[in-house]
Order: sequence, then C-alpha cells, then structure tokens
Amino acid sequence: MKSAGFQKAPGRQDFRRNRLLQGLMVWYAAVWTILAISPEDRSDWMLENILAIVFMLALLFTYREFPLSDVSYVLITIFLTLHALGAHYTYAKVPVGFWLQDALGLSRNHFDRIVHFGFGLLLTYPIRELLIRRARVRDPWSYGLAVVVVQACSDLFEMIEAVVAQIVAPDLGDAYLGTQGDQWDAQKDMAAAFSGAVIAALVTFVAARGSSPRLRAAA
Repeated sequence: MKSAGFQKAPGRQDFRRNRLLQGLMVWYAAVWTILAISPEDRSDWMLENILAIVFMLALLFTYREFPLSDVSYVLITIFLTLHALGAHYTYAKVPVGFWLQDALGLSRNHFDRIVHFGFGLLLTYPIRELLIRRARVRDPWSYGLAVVVVQACSDLFEMIEAVVAQIVAPDLGDAYLGTQGDQWDAQKDMAAAFSGAVIAALVTFVAARGSSPRLRAAA
C-alpha cells in the first residue's frame, strides 16, 4: 500500500514565490520579537528559547535540500507560536491559562498541558512526512511510527528539562519546569503529547482515505 500525499518530495521551492511561507516567517518573527520584550523571567525565557532557536535554524538550513509541505510548515508555526507565548509569561503564568482555570474551575493553569498536547497534535504530521520521505516508511506503519517518534521526543524533552533545571539553572526550578507543585507533571505532559499524537494520526488516516481528493493530497 502506498502512502498518500508524500510519495514524492515537494521539490526545491523558491522562497521568493512561496507567499504562504513568507507570511509564516513574518508572523513568527513578529510574534517572537514582541514576546522577547520584557518577558516575565528573562533567564527562563532564554532557556525556553534554546531548543526553539535550534529547531528554527535546522528548518532554515535544510529548506533548500529538503523543503517540507506547506501543511507541515503551518503546523510547526502554530506550535512555535504557542511556545513563544509560554516562554514570555513562563508556562505557569500565561493569562489564557488563568482564564481557562477560572472558566472551567480547574485547580491550576493548564497552558503547559495544552502546549504538550499541541506538540503531539501539531508535529505528528511533519514527523510522518519525514518518515515517509526520508526513511521510506509505508502505510500503515507511518502513522504508528510517527506517534512513537513524537512520544520519544516528548519523553526525551522531559528528561532534558529535568537535567537542565538541576545543572544549568537550579534556581529557576518550578518556573522552567512549570510543575506548579505537581510531582506527576512530567508524566501528565507526556500523556498529553501522546494523546495529541494519536488524534493527529487518526485524523490524517481518515483524511487520507476520505472521498475528497483534496483531503487525500493533504494527508
């Protein structure tokens, strides 16, 4: 069975002609710049942005040889926007999280959990694209393996966070980890990422097998 949508690479794209990608770049650059001004905790902001900057540089340097699909770039930009918001306020103090806490009667600010869920929901599609185009993974394995890779990345990130918090900046502690006093915060974050990844994989699977050729092309 051939995998829908990613059998062939999009090919080398001319950035000057890709209006969507230009718009995404301008959007993220503007959001990142605005949120870099007077963050809640400058030290935490710097730590939160290390991996984001590395990720952005990787996308830029690999663009000419290995451009992703427009769908993948949109999903990645949404995730990076959420992360930039969390880095500015620290994840435990994002205003929209407090609004949800009050509106739903929650015990804590769950914005960090939303972003971990978004990690799985938004990055499973790009990761599946990489698996299909680079590793030649075929259906139905591409869906399950994409979820596994997302989960592995989520788990690894939680371990890196713990090490960084202890070695690099032990004084930041809760601000960087965003545990808000929950000793099971890391496990819940990983579960949120897994849930998002499973949903993304299921939606992509259904779209790939839907009756609409447009959906099949995007999946």
